[in-house]
Amino acid sequence: MALSRVASPSPLNLLKPLSSYLSLRRRSLSSLSTEPLTVDTSLPFTAHRCEEPSRAVETSAAELFSFFRNMTLMLWIEIAANSLYKAKLIRGFCHLYDGQEAVAVGMEAAITRKDCIITAYRDHCTFLSRGGTLIEVFAELMGRRDGCSKGKGGSMHFYRKEGGFYGGHGIVGAQVPLGCGLAFAQKYSKDETVTFSLYGDGAANQGQLFEALNIAALWDLPSIFVCENNHYGMGTAEWRAAKSPAYYKRGDYAPGLKVDGMDVLAVKQACKFAKEFALKKGPIILEMDTYRYHGHSMSDPGSTYRTRDEISGVRQERDPIERVRKLLLVHEISTEKELKDIEKEARKEVDEVIAKAKESQMPEPSDLFKNVYVKGLGVEAWGADRKELKATLP
Repeated sequence: MALSRVASPSPLNLLKPLSSYLSLRRRSLSSLSTEPLTVDTSLPFTAHRCEEPSRAVETSAAELFSFFRNMTLMLWIEIAANSLYKAKLIRGFCHLYDGQEAVAVGMEAAITRKDCIITAYRDHCTFLSRGGTLIEVFAELMGRRDGCSKGKGGSMHFYRKEGGFYGGHGIVGAQVPLGCGLAFAQKYSKDETVTFSLYGDGAANQGQLFEALNIAALWDLPSIFVCENNHYGMGTAEWRAAKSPAYYKRGDYAPGLKVDGMDVLAVKQACKFAKEFALKKGPIILEMDTYRYHGHSMSDPGSTYRTRDEISGVRQERDPIERVRKLLLVHEISTEKELKDIEKEARKEVDEVIAKAKESQMPEPSDLFKNVYVKGLGVEAWGADRKELKATLP
């Protein structure tokens, strides 16, 4: 195959979103076929109170190639974040997403940026899939002003309102009622869009989740509840925390679908189905059967409650990136060398962005007082002893 090369990225390229991020020096996406290609999902869907979608998923060479590229980039982001945390360049909490990339990428392939996504604290890759940039990711992780939240949110509080991404939330399960609020606004405005509210298996027992589902069902809101079941909520195995770990059935009166969350095409098909369903009939639950390779957070080694053999077994048998690699090779869309070049380039891109993010300035202390109160109220901030006026807010 004749492949064109492009120059190495300039600093301006560090601001590009995921959809155009890797320069793919050995291939241009536009050179790949967009002709329909039908691929069956690895496993069948399991439905509750609804019909399951077809296992035959329509894709294309270009889409499969982009899946591989985007998930590879996400993997290197999280590997780099792991190293930066250990080097104490990332402080506070940090929850990594490697292993779960297919959920973010497959979901994005089925919806538009007018649809909303809200999630918990494992949010770096979801932010990227919503059009965020790598410089915003790493600057925010390191608490710098060029971050997506101006360095004030850190790992758990990524946002991109213009991309329909409403966070990044640190309180377990609290994002789900907020997602219902977004869905209510969508129904009120009649704009034919939906909200995906993501939560983990650890949050699936939260009372607020059931309250949100109740009101969503009462009002037929276009709300899609997505349980990213990675099987170990904060290190507690699902069978120890939930009497009924069949999370797609937990809504009882609400329909549900169990999905192989390690299969990007299955995620795409399920999310497309769920959007169409929610717009016509109201809320639906998607249980994404997935797996995280790191611990719950950086303070969790991830190996005290599961064996290393279990982790390596999932990598060998279910890894989402390897599955797409095999499809690209079987259908002769790419060669092994081309795919290895993409992996090398992803790592290089990440390294270059990290170097740029380290140059970003830290927030000023006065920034602590910004975006807290409504402007125009003349609020004053004092020290604890009430003797020293710290700032007068506009």
